[in-house]
Amino acid sequence: MDEIAQMNALNDSVVTDDSAAAAAARKAEERKAAHEINKLSKRLHRQVGEAITDFHMIEEGDRVMVCLSGGKDSYGLLDILIGLQQRAPVRFSVVAVNLDQKQPGFPAHILPQYLQSRGVEFHIENQDTYSIVKRLIPEGNTMCSLCSRLRRGILYRVADDLKATKIALGHHRDDFLGTVFLNLFFGGRLKGMPPKLVSDDGRHTVIRPLAYVAEKDLERWAEHRQFPIIPCSLCGSQENLQRVQMKQMLREWDQKYPGRIDNMHRAFAHVVPSHLMDRKLYPFTTIRPTGVADPAGDHAFDEDEDESCATPASAALPEEAPVQFMTRQRS
Repeated sequence: MDEIAQMNALNDSVVTDDSAAAAAARKAEERKAAHEINKLSKRLHRQVGEAITDFHMIEEGDRVMVCLSGGKDSYGLLDILIGLQQRAPVRFSVVAVNLDQKQPGFPAHILPQYLQSRGVEFHIENQDTYSIVKRLIPEGNTMCSLCSRLRRGILYRVADDLKATKIALGHHRDDFLGTVFLNLFFGGRLKGMPPKLVSDDGRHTVIRPLAYVAEKDLERWAEHRQFPIIPCSLCGSQENLQRVQMKQMLREWDQKYPGRIDNMHRAFAHVVPSHLMDRKLYPFTTIRPTGVADPAGDHAFDEDEDESCATPASAALPEEAPVQFMTRQRS
């Protein structure tokens, strides 16, 4: 009996040790996950703050209308701007706007419930653009051109009604690069997606605060924050879109060649018109040798050529970099 008791005690000790080890491993995993989420949060808020500062997107007293579709990008944009309201050196307000296009199966209750739970001012605009698009666009054709024009016109009117000074869209870094390649491959022009623009009627300023943010980071943030994602049954459901192919291409490059996407994105902030072929941007027809050295002239070798041929370093800045906004007063 003593031997049996000793064996039982030994087994209990082993089980206790295993349980303690498993609990310690779980705690270590939880600490690691919390650390990674903290890094992600800092990176997202820093990158949005940098974009706002670099392109002077938000100023003192601005009323920012955030266009909320129910997708991960617009949810992330709204969430980050709400967070930055508490930290920014300028005061600005946020109003979320959703355009209910009356597509079949759209869960109209989700966004109001979410926005009420966050205490965010919001407006739901009901416009049956879905039936207009379906009636005018032949079956099998992409709907984006007409759909986006209808949305823009409605949202500009809503911005006037709400007295919004800025209209914020949820396009991110990968959307910008996808647009570049769409125009390059199919449009014959070097054109991306501007981080800030004035509407064609000259009355509204449109901003894209996620201009520096990677889509994969927004996906992780949406999963962490558990946003109630609403699938799109319009443009997002069209598998034959060229934009979908561009997205797949960029994802493949990001997996195979780390750093390539960062370098391409950074390149569009460092454009050298004299080394392109657009005669409207550079006076090729009138340049002549002057016999005087020109620091902006062509060099046999660029100063950073060795760096450009090397393995690209990460474009990320230190995680601790503070968020800063423009502080210039509105006129």
